[in-house]
Amino acid sequence: MPATAAAKLPGGRLVTITLPVGAQQAAPPHPRSAGGKSSPGNVYAQSVRCLDIAEQALQEAGASLADVVRTRVMLTDIRQWRQAARAHAQRFAQVRPVTTFIEVSRFVDPEWLVEFELDAIVSD
Repeated sequence: MPATAAAKLPGGRLVTITLPVGAQQAAPPHPRSAGGKSSPGNVYAQSVRCLDIAEQALQEAGASLADVVRTRVMLTDIRQWRQAARAHAQRFAQVRPVTTFIEVSRFVDPEWLVEFELDAIVSD
């Protein structure tokens, strides 16, 4: 499952969510996934899945998507950034966190095409 870290800040706390190796497969099957694997070859569907997992982790940490101030989107093919951006825009239409898209050479599982990291600030 996602790794969650929190650090105390004046007036609140920083919550960081990252999806470590295996998070997409370890999570319970999702309607958009195929047998626990997150839609091989489909950046948009994998992005939706990652954001579903991250949103649940935020909730478990006492935060929400509305608290997210920064996201990082890592793709194995930066030319497909629009597919990840579409899922991101749907989830963050009201929030508009600072976002960085990064190309990486690969993930541990060659079927993974995208991963997300989120930082949220929660007020006391």
